[in-house]
Amino acid sequence: MKKLYNKVNKEELKSIIQESSEKRVTLSFYRYFDIEDPMAFRNNLYSQLEQLGVLGRIYVALEGINAQISVPVENFELFKNLIFNYKHLSGVRLNIAIEDDGKSFFKLSIKIRDKIVADGLDDELIDLSKRGRPLNAEEVNELLDDEETIIVDMRNHYESEVGHFEGAICPDVETFRESLPIVEELLNGKEDSNIIMYCTGGIRCEKASAYYLSKGSSHVHMVEGGIIEYTRQCEKLNLDNRFIGKNFVFDERLGERISNEIIAKCHQCGKPCDQHTNCANDACHILFIQCEACALKFHNTCSKRCAEFIELSEVEQSRLKPLIEFNGSRFGKGRYKALRKDQQLFLE
Repeated sequence: MKKLYNKVNKEELKSIIQESSEKRVTLSFYRYFDIEDPMAFRNNLYSQLEQLGVLGRIYVALEGINAQISVPVENFELFKNLIFNYKHLSGVRLNIAIEDDGKSFFKLSIKIRDKIVADGLDDELIDLSKRGRPLNAEEVNELLDDEETIIVDMRNHYESEVGHFEGAICPDVETFRESLPIVEELLNGKEDSNIIMYCTGGIRCEKASAYYLSKGSSHVHMVEGGIIEYTRQCEKLNLDNRFIGKNFVFDERLGERISNEIIAKCHQCGKPCDQHTNCANDACHILFIQCEACALKFHNTCSKRCAEFIELSEVEQSRLKPLIEFNGSRFGKGRYKALRKDQQLFLE
């Protein structure tokens, strides 16, 4: 029987990729379509992608597929032909990364999920064929020139904190599920306005735009292909890019620069910074923004407590881990901004 799961240690895999000179391309794709047997689909796909050296994270559900992966450059055409040969994936948009060193993923993981994006919605009440109108980059800019246009970021707080469209509504949420009712309330009474929704690659906006159309909004649009495709079109057509800062991505890169502006601040000292990192204390591992100076001062951790903890022996860490509350157990990704200097929490 062919291997259908990766059983090699993650750190070993990471070391292999980091030391490799193989050229790889990072990309994402998704599509909503009916999959009768997600497990059979998953196993067949894993077997084929593994042979091509594809790495990354893929979710498969009854409603479709959502993938973030990296592919060896020498196998890219084989990969493309493989994906396009699936009946419902023919011609699917492959969103190629904007900034890419080929070190975005270290193993191949394909998981079965209830949904390809957790939204908490009753899909029987939503018709995805009636979604928002996709806008290319030129159309986005044209609508944004109208001061009455409302643009909404359908991503999470920690994504929009480092980069967003000029003038966008950015909900303070940690999950897509949370954002839906909040945005619905914000749009109450504005059902006749031109509304543009955007996310990283478009997947969240397909569901959200269909949802808000079902709720009575009449002029709902979405940025075609998300931030990634918008940026690519702006570069190709020499258009003004209205996105400022960084585009957060869910892989080892944690971000790709869109513009030179740094709109976020270090969560520890408050200096301009938009570099996300995970606390080096695995018992905490909270996602936060940290400048180089604070990374040096706190040994790549989020607090004095975590910095001191990782200096302990492994035996002592194991003993104390259940007894200590770290930032990662107190705050979610979108709430770390509460750790301001005047509260002194990050020094604990």
